[in-house]
Amino acid sequence: MGRNSLRMDEKEVNFLPKPKIPKVGCFRAVCDRIPARLVLYFLSWSGFLVSFVMRNDINFALVAMVQDPSANTTGSDHCNTLVNDMPSLEEGDNYNYTLSMANATTTVLLDGPASIDDIKFDWDSTVQAVIKSSFYWCYVLSQVVGGVATQYFGTKNVFGWSQFLTAACSLLIPHAADLHYGAVILLRSVQGFASGLTWPAMYAIVGYWIPPVERSRFMSSFQGFSIGIGLTYPLCGFIIAHFGWRQVFYTTGTIGMVWCVFWYLLAYNTPQEHPRITPEELEYIELNVSEDIKNGQGMRVPWRRIFTSMPVWAIGLTTFGRIWVHYTFIMSGPEYMQKIFCFDIQQNGLLSGAPFLCSYLSSVLFCYVADLLMDNKTLTLTNVRKLFTALSQIVPGVLVLLVGYLGYQIVTVLILWFIAVTFITASYAGAMANIVDIAPNLAGPVLAFAQTIHMTASFLQPLVTGFMVTDSQNINQWLHVFGVSSVVAISTYLIYQVFGTAEIQSWNYPVPDPEVTSSDDSAVIANQPMIKVEPGLKFDDDDDEDDDD
Repeated sequence: MGRNSLRMDEKEVNFLPKPKIPKVGCFRAVCDRIPARLVLYFLSWSGFLVSFVMRNDINFALVAMVQDPSANTTGSDHCNTLVNDMPSLEEGDNYNYTLSMANATTTVLLDGPASIDDIKFDWDSTVQAVIKSSFYWCYVLSQVVGGVATQYFGTKNVFGWSQFLTAACSLLIPHAADLHYGAVILLRSVQGFASGLTWPAMYAIVGYWIPPVERSRFMSSFQGFSIGIGLTYPLCGFIIAHFGWRQVFYTTGTIGMVWCVFWYLLAYNTPQEHPRITPEELEYIELNVSEDIKNGQGMRVPWRRIFTSMPVWAIGLTTFGRIWVHYTFIMSGPEYMQKIFCFDIQQNGLLSGAPFLCSYLSSVLFCYVADLLMDNKTLTLTNVRKLFTALSQIVPGVLVLLVGYLGYQIVTVLILWFIAVTFITASYAGAMANIVDIAPNLAGPVLAFAQTIHMTASFLQPLVTGFMVTDSQNINQWLHVFGVSSVVAISTYLIYQVFGTAEIQSWNYPVPDPEVTSSDDSAVIANQPMIKVEPGLKFDDDDDEDDDD
C-alpha cells in the first residue's frame, strides 16, 4: 500500500504544471560568461580615454581657432625657411596657413577657403594661456568634493554625471567661442571641475570589486588616459586639417555622450548590486575582499587623520614630481617639437601622441610584473610599490635631462622621448596603486587629497615653462625646462622612499559602534559572524559540563 501511494504521489507530481524558465538569448548567454570585473576594467579604461580626449582637444584646436598676428611677417628663426619657401597657391588649392598657439607658430594644412573661415578669433597669448589653464584650476579644487560625493552617492553616479557634464561642455564650446572667450573659459572651468571628480570616484570602486592580488593589473585600466592623449593629438590634427576646428569639439562631445550610455547600462557600485554577475564570481570576490572594505561604504571620512598621515603625504608629493615630468611631455612637448624640430601640425600630432599610445602597453606590463612579484612573494608589497615608483620617476627624470642636452638630434631625442613616457606609467603599479593599499575603504577621499597636492603641478609646470622660455626657438632655454623637470621628478621620489608604505592605516576601518565596544571580549565577539545553533546541538563545553555533573 505504501509503495502504491508513493507511486501515485510521483504521478501526481509529474502532472503538476512545470515552472516556465525564461529563454535567454544567445547574446545574453555570451555576455553572462564575461566576468563582471572584466567589464568594469574596460569601462574604467574607456572612461579615462574619453575623459582625456575631451580634456586635451582644445590644446590643438586653439591652433586653428586663433588668428596669428605675425602670420604675414618674416622671422629670422631656423624654421622660417619652411614658410618663406612655399610656392604661392591659386584659389581652390590647398592652403598653408600659419597659426599661433600661445606664442608659438605652426603650419597647418587646410583644405580650401572654407576651412580658413573657421579661423577668426583675435585672442592674444595671455587669453590662450588662461583658456588652457582654467581647466586645471577647478580640477584641483574638485578633488576633495569628488571623494566626499563618492562616499555618499557611489561611483556610478559621480563618474557618470561628471563625464556627461564634460561632454555637454565640449559640444557647447564652438558656440561659446562665438560669444566671447570668457564663455569658453567658463565652460573649460566647468569641465575641469567635473573631470576632477572622476579619479576619486573610480578609485573608490576598486576596493569593493577587485581583490588585492588583482589590483595592480586593474590599475592599468587607468592608463586609458594615455590612449586618450595619444589619440587626441593625431585625431585633432586630422580633423582640423580637413574639416575645421569646430568639428573637433562636436566629435569629442559626441563620443563622451555615447560612452555615458554604456556606463549607465553596465556599471554598478558593488558586486552585490550587479544583476548579471555569476554566483561563482560573486563568491570569489566576497572571499577575497576584506569584510572591513565591504562594510566601509558610506563611513564617515576621518579627514584630520588623512591630512596628518605621512604615507598619504608621501604619495601626494612623489606623484607631484611624476605629474610635473609627465606634463612636460604633454603640455610643452607639442610646442617643443614644432618650434625646435619644425614639424607641421599633423606630424606634430602623430609624433606627440605616439608615445602615449605605447605607454598603455607598458602600463599593462608593469602592473602584471608587479602582481607577479607579489604572488611569488619575491618582494613585499611595500617594496614592489617603491620599485615601480622609482622606475616611473628616476628613469624619466634622467631621460628628460638627456633630451635637453641632445638638442637637434631628432631620432635619438624621439627614442628617449618614447622611453621616458612609457616608464612614467610604472607609477600605476607604484604610488598610484599604493592609495588603495593603505586605505581600501577610503581610496576616494585619500586620492582626492593626494590629487589636490600633485595636480597643482599640472598648471605650475606650464607657468614655469612660460617664465623660463621667452624665446621658444632657443634650445638653451628648453634645456632649463628639462633640467627643472629632472630635479623635481627625482627629488620628490626620495620622500616616498623614506615615508612610503603599503600597510593599511588604522583610520581606514569603520569606527566601532559604542554600544558594542567594551574593555572585555564582547567587542571582539560583536565583530564575529553569527552562528545559528540548532536545537539539540551540543558543543564540547556542554560535554565537559555533563561530565562535571
